[in-house]
Amino acid sequence: MTNPINLTRRNALKSMAGLLIAPVLAYPSQASVGKNPRTMKFVPVMVTPYRQDLTIDYEMLRQLTDFYKAAGAEGYFANCLSSEMYYLNNQERIAITETVVKRVPQSRVVSTGSFGDSLNEQIDFCKRIADTGISGSILITSHFATKQESDSVMMDNLGEFINKTGKIPLGTYECPSPYKRLLTPEVYQTLVRTNRFFYHKDTSENLEQITRKIELSQSSKMEFYNAHSATAVASLQRGGNGLSPISGNFYPEILAWICKHANNPAKKNDLQWIQEEIAQTEPLISIKYPVGSKYFLKKRGLPIEIVTRYKNRELTKADTAQLDQVYERFKGWCERLDIKPAKI
Repeated sequence: MTNPINLTRRNALKSMAGLLIAPVLAYPSQASVGKNPRTMKFVPVMVTPYRQDLTIDYEMLRQLTDFYKAAGAEGYFANCLSSEMYYLNNQERIAITETVVKRVPQSRVVSTGSFGDSLNEQIDFCKRIADTGISGSILITSHFATKQESDSVMMDNLGEFINKTGKIPLGTYECPSPYKRLLTPEVYQTLVRTNRFFYHKDTSENLEQITRKIELSQSSKMEFYNAHSATAVASLQRGGNGLSPISGNFYPEILAWICKHANNPAKKNDLQWIQEEIAQTEPLISIKYPVGSKYFLKKRGLPIEIVTRYKNRELTKADTAQLDQVYERFKGWCERLDIKPAKI
């Protein structure tokens, strides 16, 4: 994509904030972080079920959506990296999003809306995905500039995108693919000020950066969702709005429990314990993801095929043995925390 305005980074940020919005939003000091009264939510990054021939199994997708809901999900991220969104065509991206929206019509559903080989194509796709009835269209931060390009280029492209997508609610996702582009506090604050962004999925894996972005989200409509299991409890206690890590495709009940009890002093010891547990198992469940999550879900009773469109991700006996061990740990977590696993 070209840089339509060719501004310096600082001027691009000022221009975007001034053109699109209104007043500067104040944010609180770090001492006040953690006093956010909004309900904390678990939002699964949904996997896409396939048949053996790798066509999408929409009936299984409806069952999977029901499973997330039974496990405590209060929002749904369809058409994301866990959904294998880069292995879906536009028709499939829209179809899986529509399926989820229709299955949970009263729930918040978000979906990636920044696909296209040009800015105009991205704008067109955003409008199409918005027509499915989602709560908002999520923008991949690395879709608006190449890895070598500056934040100025990204912000110029985002500025044009925002101006040409009407009032569609937007969100951001620091997706690891095609490359991970983390939002700096300066850029993040500018997006918050546009009053168009209500959702941020963070992958920084850095508690200092997480805390700063949560600070900048205060007194705004922007909600902060952490994708990093190892900082799950801390991010919620600092005022984050929820969790959206890949572990939600293995043991969603655990994430929902953490969201419910993160600020409950009576659960302090349990929170510390389960935080350590999920941090330890995160590297184990990441192996050959997302097909490993389908194995885990099938082990839990969901009749899902253990297939993926990714190449070279077949599970070995060693892989499944490792996941079996995590499954046994999960059962122990439920017993200690008095959680009743969701029924399929």
